[in-house]
Amino acid sequence: MPALPDGEPVPADGALPELVARTAGAETDDASSRSRFGVYVHVPFCSVRCGYCDFNTYTASELGGGASQHEYATTALGEVDLAARVLDAAGLGDRPVSTVFFGGGTPTMLPAGDLVRILDGVRSAWGLAPDAEVTTEANPDSVTPGSLATLAEAGFTRVSFGMQSAVPRVLATLERTHDPARLPDVVRWAREAGLAVSVDLIYGTPGESLDDWRTSVEAALATGVDHVSAYALVVEPGTKMAAQVRRGQLTLPDEDDQAAKYELADDLLTAAGLGWYEVSNWSRGLEQACRHNLAYWRGDDWWGIGPGAHSYVGASDGGAGGSGAADGAAGVRWWNVKHPLRYATLLGRGRSPGAGREVLTRDEAHLERVMLGVRLAEGLDLDVLDADGRRAVAGLVASGLLDGAAAVRGRAVLTRRGRLLADAVVRELTA
Repeated sequence: MPALPDGEPVPADGALPELVARTAGAETDDASSRSRFGVYVHVPFCSVRCGYCDFNTYTASELGGGASQHEYATTALGEVDLAARVLDAAGLGDRPVSTVFFGGGTPTMLPAGDLVRILDGVRSAWGLAPDAEVTTEANPDSVTPGSLATLAEAGFTRVSFGMQSAVPRVLATLERTHDPARLPDVVRWAREAGLAVSVDLIYGTPGESLDDWRTSVEAALATGVDHVSAYALVVEPGTKMAAQVRRGQLTLPDEDDQAAKYELADDLLTAAGLGWYEVSNWSRGLEQACRHNLAYWRGDDWWGIGPGAHSYVGASDGGAGGSGAADGAAGVRWWNVKHPLRYATLLGRGRSPGAGREVLTRDEAHLERVMLGVRLAEGLDLDVLDADGRRAVAGLVASGLLDGAAAVRGRAVLTRRGRLLADAVVRELTA
């Protein structure tokens, strides 16, 4: 697992930096100018640890000291209470939660009743917006019709299944344990429970052919889902798969192979009526897009519950004196300690589980806004760019990386070729 950055210390009570708290909580005449608020809940347990995974996950069911799966819901609710106190103190506790996302790990390793308890805690702390989106990730072999019905009855609205591939030997390379034939059943169960359904796919697994990838995309579409995420496999240092590649046991595909698979997915998904709304995400319409992830890409506030989870609160551009802009602070990002035992121990002592934080400058926030915003199909308002960035737009249009008609309308929108080279586009726009 990658190491967390050092950052500056998080106070024991978790209080936000004074400058950020003052500007973020400032009263404004326009209530809509305040960022929406989401909650991410990290559940760090899996039945097995896949060789490519570098997420903060653990396979042990009993870690002790409040960190076991059995005690995890109670521990996480301790951080919900802490978050409510911190946001109230900063004048930010009056916003209902727009989106809740349970990720992992495999959240559905916990009993459905435990997930419901955590959601009830979030609802009690802040309330849920009337149209709140509540998602859980799940593996196809970690749910039943009954567990999905329990989640839906409690207020969950979406489930995102980690399908990854429909080809058994590709799943074996990824060390995924589910039977791909089970996917149509779990999608049907979720829909019968009243849940919207998304599936996650991975392309570029060592040994995966273009036909294998076609099989996987077509199998996902055959279930009739309205949302598909397709991510290129990235083999991170320190993972089991990285060691296998280093020893020559596995061979990674080249960039041309990855590009061909992305283009094939885009062709198949588009033909089936799903349009891209973010570089790696397609939905049948914006109503089916993942609003929680859109909130990340658009710069809304969120609190991450759980070991290793990250959080972000942005400073207001206006409000009482506009001091955020004057002093150059654009918000604060922090991250929790990674190990579940340490996380549980700190909360048990009434302390914040924060491991470190960083206060973002306006320049850093600008870079992130461009980097994230340009990935969206809605594009980025050219007025967000500085003078050098705006001058770069014409060259990017000429190179076929940005859409010319959108640029005329004042938006930076990636072409399909631009999606494949999004990082290069961001470098040009922020140079």
